[in-house]
Amino acid sequence: MENMGRRMEGFVHVTERLQSVFGPATHGDTDSPVVHKHDDFETASEADLKNFDVETDSEGHHYAVRNNDPGPTSTDYSL
Repeated sequence: MENMGRRMEGFVHVTERLQSVFGPATHGDTDSPVVHKHDDFETASEADLKNFDVETDSEGHHYAVRNNDPGPTSTDYSL
């Protein structure tokens, strides 16, 4: 556990140093609309997402359910 504490201190030190050099992280305007690039990856992702339906349980939790098994998809990085 002591080693983990040193690693965390090292991480914090590095991030503080980066912030002093580059400034604080910018989060952008969260109210601005999402810009879609309509590139090959986005097209493949949209095709993959068509294989899921969004379900809601009795407590209001949302989850995805595969509506069919398309086999390996173009955005499946686990292969």
